[in-house]
Amino acid sequence: MSTVARRRTGFATAAQAWAGQAGSAYRSWPWWVQVTVIYASARLVSACIFMAAALHQGPNPWFPAKPDYWNFINIWDARWYGEVIANGYPSELPTDAAGNVQENAWAFYPLFPALAGGLSRLTGLIPAASLTLLAMLAGWGAALVVYTLFRHRVSHVPALWGVAFFATFPVSAILQVPYAESLSLLLLAAALLLVVRRHYLMAIPVVVLLCLSRPIGVPFAAMLGLVLVYRLLERFRSGGAAGLPAGNHTFGEMAALTGLTAVAGVSALAWPAAAWAATGDFQAYTKTETVWRGHDLVPFKPWFDTGVDLFGPVLGLLAPFVFVALFGLMLFLPPVVRLGVELRLWCACYMGYLLAFLHPQTSTFRMLLPLFPLALGAVLLSRSRAYRGTVVTMFLLLQIVWIVWLWAWAQLPGGGDYPP
Repeated sequence: MSTVARRRTGFATAAQAWAGQAGSAYRSWPWWVQVTVIYASARLVSACIFMAAALHQGPNPWFPAKPDYWNFINIWDARWYGEVIANGYPSELPTDAAGNVQENAWAFYPLFPALAGGLSRLTGLIPAASLTLLAMLAGWGAALVVYTLFRHRVSHVPALWGVAFFATFPVSAILQVPYAESLSLLLLAAALLLVVRRHYLMAIPVVVLLCLSRPIGVPFAAMLGLVLVYRLLERFRSGGAAGLPAGNHTFGEMAALTGLTAVAGVSALAWPAAAWAATGDFQAYTKTETVWRGHDLVPFKPWFDTGVDLFGPVLGLLAPFVFVALFGLMLFLPPVVRLGVELRLWCACYMGYLLAFLHPQTSTFRMLLPLFPLALGAVLLSRSRAYRGTVVTMFLLLQIVWIVWLWAWAQLPGGGDYPP
């Protein structure tokens, strides 16, 4: 064996030994440290992708070309949250000369800017810095709670892989920018955890805050309603009407679940009601939300319109039904069934909400993050490290696509750009 070959062999052996030692040390750390390492590593990779994309950012509406990392992540909706901190919400909806409502701050829920504004006042940080710091801390907290939630269904290792899938998902870079997604996911994961643990009364304040973070209260209330129906059917099937526990649910737990469902339903309407009270327009929130889509809200119709645009007049009308059928079948796959009733119902209700009220566009990818319980289902498809490592690698590569295609701004021929 030549000297060069011996050196290469020695280097490979040393690298393998070092990797083995590092792996052993990692496995000996507390679970929250392991989760933190996974999440921080994922965010570091995303930061590198952001910085590389920023080097190629040309002229745009916010700053000169080739911005630094901090300026680059403080664009798009981040500017609206800064506007809320600086000026609050308008008492009158802005309109154009024809009386059409224009884009305004009522589309952005209040919890994220309220917390960031309070942080700015306490620390003296500028709003953009407070928004960014809050988003990053909330994303870290979400990863910790997601792991805890997954541990209710699986052992330590697959739960860690579930966090890895969650932290590297192609749009997970949004968790480190000044958007409300990270805070909303933290509250959503916490609310789901409390529901899974049947701590329904403890979940009430979490659900109220969740409904003030993003427009996610309607599907969550629907999920709770279906869980309540499911538990009632369990009770009647097992003779619970005679006063005995059924499905391991006592009468007190059933009453608490009923109260939580009611609170969630009312809280889901709190922000539209606040917009109505402040502006005097009953449809203030709805009118504001539909400004970005360019037409009035007609449930389900945008999906058929998009289907026709993509696949033609025949296949396009069938496409939404095919999608719903495939998604429904997926919820009954054995790895997904292991998620449990609550998490599966959440995924079903949230997807139903998107189908009913979302206008499918490039922002749809970002709005899929609340389906994060399916990350654990994806992990459970196979125990192979090669499979799981390949998924993480593909997710990271697709982050490059998402950031370069949607986050970086490049004017379209007709003006503007696709939103992330």
